[in-house]
Amino acid sequence: MEQKEFETEIRRIRKRLLQEAMRYLMDSEEAEDVTQETVLKLWSMRKDLDQYRSIEGLAIIMVRRMAINRRQKVVNRTDWNDAQIQTNDTPETDFISKEEDERVMRLIARLPDAQQTVLRMKHIDGLETKEIAQITGCSEEAIRSNLSKARKKIMKMFKIR
Repeated sequence: MEQKEFETEIRRIRKRLLQEAMRYLMDSEEAEDVTQETVLKLWSMRKDLDQYRSIEGLAIIMVRRMAINRRQKVVNRTDWNDAQIQTNDTPETDFISKEEDERVMRLIARLPDAQQTVLRMKHIDGLETKEIAQITGCSEEAIRSNLSKARKKIMKMFKIR
């Protein structure tokens, strides 16, 4: 992809990327940072972008992952005592819940990319199957199939351990 094409495409999708980042981060400066990081990564990939069905879909997924990672870093920095004060749970149930959440996230990370992406988009990002199909350029049937396979694998891996 040539520079002019790249600039045109980024101008077209930048507002959507910023909105997606803002949806996860609720901070305009952080959202702007994530959007800029995404544009820079896309720029470094510009020679290979022609192989993707939807540059916008790719960019949105990148923004979401970066925003989620950034949000998790902020949550991880939260003082444990502050988090405990906000809930009525005991330290033991908090620990078990956190441990299970981390385990599920590790299991999700072991899934094939397509299944991992649609599972995160559906259950973490809260998107509908139709929206996921539009973003990824896949059919709704393919999305449902990948979701089903991903859920089955997660359940199987969760029960094994």
